[in-house]
Amino acid sequence: MTAPSLSVADFIQASRHQLIIDVRAPIEFFKGHIPHAINIPLFDDLERAEVGTIFKQKGKEVAISRGKEIVSPKIEKFIEQVNQLSKNKQVFVYCFRGGMRSNSFAWLLNSVGLQAVVLNGGYKAFRNYVLNYFNQSFPLVLLGGKTGCGKTDILKQLAQQHIQTVDLECHAHHKGSAFGTINQKAQNPQQVFEHHVFWQMYWLKQTEPTLIEDESQTIGFNKIPFGLWQNMKAAPIIKIEVPFEARVHKLVEEYGNVEPEVLKKSVLKISQQLGTLNTKKCLEWIDNDCLHDVAKMALTYYDKTYEFNYHKKQQKMIALHCDDTNAVTNAQKVKQIFQTLSHHVG
Repeated sequence: MTAPSLSVADFIQASRHQLIIDVRAPIEFFKGHIPHAINIPLFDDLERAEVGTIFKQKGKEVAISRGKEIVSPKIEKFIEQVNQLSKNKQVFVYCFRGGMRSNSFAWLLNSVGLQAVVLNGGYKAFRNYVLNYFNQSFPLVLLGGKTGCGKTDILKQLAQQHIQTVDLECHAHHKGSAFGTINQKAQNPQQVFEHHVFWQMYWLKQTEPTLIEDESQTIGFNKIPFGLWQNMKAAPIIKIEVPFEARVHKLVEEYGNVEPEVLKKSVLKISQQLGTLNTKKCLEWIDNDCLHDVAKMALTYYDKTYEFNYHKKQQKMIALHCDDTNAVTNAQKVKQIFQTLSHHVG
């Protein structure tokens, strides 16, 4: 009951824009999966635990027999689901190690006229491939600047102009500060974050430089993969400099419609750094809708942290003075410097 299989590299290439099915249990899928894969589990979480216990206590054959009992009533539903999802009969299947679960599922699909292949080595092989991928050398240029200067907006503008960019904060669902979770989806588990960064970078031109925002290694509770982080620490930085008042206005514009209690929770996250008196002031300002004052206080704290961190950096920096946070205008300025730097880092 062995289906045709592909190596990780071939599986990634062949499955792009195709139907990818992860047949592992939901809890396995949640912790990490191939981007754009759909979870159609052979066993739910309780069934997986049951089969695993039987395997340990009574052996492989009894576990397989119980597994068949669980899966048999689901077969028609599996086939129906895949037929509805598949556009061209091509299906790419994986389980944890590329063993019985994925091969059984692929064999079933092939028996009813679909064209299913499995990932050789399964999710474990894909995971190792991703980790090894980040250990190579990447030509990068970092986009830096103090809080509120509009770096993310600039990245989006440049991405629309076909400049290679990676938005780590977008993949992390976090803006990297105490206010970073506001207006964001819940953060993904670490492996999901890493896989989404990998998936975006994998399809870029590896010989051409990529613009990426200068970040701490930790964004919320997601950590930038170590290999990529090492590359970032050696990359040149385009350091945007925007006047303080313009950045205050940007923050108020961004967070002005947020519920007061949400803002207060974010302020309390940095209360130790702000101090008791300043924290109290911020909470009162939020109650009185004096958000410009809150933004000024927050930026004063973040500016000090930013300057402290930047003094420790060793890489080349190019200062870019901007009058305001206009993303269109500033993106053109960044683009000119980026294209100049590209000749040296590409």
